[in-house]
Amino acid sequence: MQFPRFILGDNTDYPEAIFVIHTEFPRFIINLQDDEVEWLEDFDKNDEEELENEAETLIREASEFYDREVERYQEDD
Repeated sequence: MQFPRFILGDNTDYPEAIFVIHTEFPRFIINLQDDEVEWLEDFDKNDEEELENEAETLIREASEFYDREVERYQEDD
């Protein structure tokens, strides 16, 4: 099964949270409410340096994805 690069997540236990799941390496879930990131990968020291360089871009892209999705929902109304 192929997944989109980003997926919106929702959970009634966290009514204020806005989750975006990144499905490609490095996989992560970000809560856009507080920008907390949970990485779904195990990294070694070599990966950590590359991850630091890439993380800012990935988090910005996750936020842009969310903004685009909300805009599309509003267009449908």
